[in-house]
Amino acid sequence: MARSSSGFVAGLTVAAIAAVGFLAYQASANAPDDLGKPQVKPSPSATADKPPRPKKDPNALPLGSGTGERVVYSLAKDRVWLVGADDKVQRTFEVVPGTVDPQPGTYDVTSRNPLGTGSDGTPVEHVVLFTTTPAVIGFSAATDGSMPTPDPSMKLGGIRESREDGTALWEFATSDQKIVVVG
Repeated sequence: MARSSSGFVAGLTVAAIAAVGFLAYQASANAPDDLGKPQVKPSPSATADKPPRPKKDPNALPLGSGTGERVVYSLAKDRVWLVGADDKVQRTFEVVPGTVDPQPGTYDVTSRNPLGTGSDGTPVEHVVLFTTTPAVIGFSAATDGSMPTPDPSMKLGGIRESREDGTALWEFATSDQKIVVVG
């Protein structure tokens, strides 16, 4: 009888192994494709509960441009900002630089002329000069409203703006107004 009970136990074992194998086969056939693969969690910046990071305004006032009321001129951006005493930008606009740039630094308005002739021979208005090194350099607007690219063969320090922007700068940059030139 011991022999038949061991045969019975062996039969049960074979049946159990077959049943486990069949169940394993069914489970693997119905398993998702990504089962067992590492789970990648979204980065904190990609979660829906955080607002997207605002993009930096390309027309924002450059860092390191001083404090208080001033005119800021960026050589790299060919842009001017008129900044009030409260350090808030009152106006910003693009300019067309001459062929000679001023050195970065702080200057004062040295002279103003309502009308004149640019070093390129163009009639200009609202001339606001702030340095004579390495050439006479200042802001002006062509009376015909043009803002052409300057002749690279000439030594020109005029920084041209539109007539509308020239009027705004003329009204803002009175004698001894601070002009900050940044790279």
